[in-house]
Amino acid sequence: MAANNNGSQQKSNLGLMLRALKHRNYRLFFFGQGVSLIGTWMQQAAVGWLVFRVTGSPFYLGLVSCCSQIPVLLASAIAGDCADRWPRRRIVIITQVLAMIQAFLLTAMVALDGITMMRIILLSLFMGVINAFDMPTRQAFVSEMVDNEEDLPNAIALNSMIFNLARQIGPLLAGFLIGLVSEAACFFLNGVSFLAVIYSLAAMRLTRSSGPKHNGTMVAGIKDGLAYAFGFVPIRSILTYTAMTSLVAMPYVLMPVFAKSILHGDSRTLGFLMGSVGLGAFIGAIYLARRKSVQGLEKVVVVAAGVFAAGTIGFSFSRNLWLSLCLVALPGFGIMVQMASINTILQTIVDDDKRGRVMSLHVTAFIGIAPLGSLLAGITAEHLGAPHTLLLSGLLSIAVIAFFARKLPHIRRLIHPIYVRKGIIPEVAAGLQTAAGVESQVRD
Repeated sequence: MAANNNGSQQKSNLGLMLRALKHRNYRLFFFGQGVSLIGTWMQQAAVGWLVFRVTGSPFYLGLVSCCSQIPVLLASAIAGDCADRWPRRRIVIITQVLAMIQAFLLTAMVALDGITMMRIILLSLFMGVINAFDMPTRQAFVSEMVDNEEDLPNAIALNSMIFNLARQIGPLLAGFLIGLVSEAACFFLNGVSFLAVIYSLAAMRLTRSSGPKHNGTMVAGIKDGLAYAFGFVPIRSILTYTAMTSLVAMPYVLMPVFAKSILHGDSRTLGFLMGSVGLGAFIGAIYLARRKSVQGLEKVVVVAAGVFAAGTIGFSFSRNLWLSLCLVALPGFGIMVQMASINTILQTIVDDDKRGRVMSLHVTAFIGIAPLGSLLAGITAEHLGAPHTLLLSGLLSIAVIAFFARKLPHIRRLIHPIYVRKGIIPEVAAGLQTAAGVESQVRD
């Protein structure tokens, strides 16, 4: 009897964790994106290894990472306006096709022995432009894939889970493929993997509207989005915190340096390190997927930031591979839980007709500011060394979360009415329903 109860409880927990998969459109996207993301992480690891193999310079690692992300900083505002103006599925399909072309161009460059830093930089800039339009649109599009808004936080958490499972698998595969064949194999398989997500998007049958589309000028749309986001303290505070975190807490660009120069390994060592980061992030995503409500995520952000800082500082001192693999999982857990929690809070409190523009600002703060952090990390590592750069990253992360924690009480007070209105706070929602029933009876 006890065994049956345990089995039922496990099924119930699994059903709670995967509840967004009951929606057909999201289920298609989940599995299609999962295949594609493995290829994406294979390519990311292979690009880093290729650059360090050709140049041997941490600076160029930071420069290439900067070039792949700086277009997000420059173009996301336009992309967010497009996401609120035109069909989001169509935009995402176009970006996936272009990303597939970029992967095949990288394949040809390596296979034909035409590797130059200028070509790598140009292709990285091209990928950055694609991501500038893809990321905010794809994040805003998630709300159209689930028929029940209550399942939106779970869908976001599952997105993070599959993203970080791919982060664990992709670099491991890349590490072995680079040793057996070359970086070209990783780029080619990434190009092929886009077919899965393109098919899943084309096969969707959308029934949920994304809300009213605005028909004003693009400049007016961008201004309205900025005024809305920065005029509401919780959104403004979250975007500011995200930007500050992205500037000081993005040490992953230096992983090839640790793999080769600090731990004296090879491409497989890089794969293990990035896979461990992905494992930590995957565990964090499972934790978020098991949560029943968005309520209380503000506190989760603070705790996760502490985990990130502790892991980064510890990893900076490690010279043992196994210890490094354990420690580097902590930043993976911390940064994923922070950013997924923030994404969930934003998607919950934002108005539907401005979702694309707000998510574009979030992508700008998270991804658009990151290249500046990557460039700073590369420059700092060139002068102080990679270990001291990560130590500095961890210490600055503590300062940033202390700044955010001071604002939490005010943020909670402002978003409380939104949670009440949407029924996220069960006790209050039940009280409102009871009051409405009593009022109805009195009127009758």
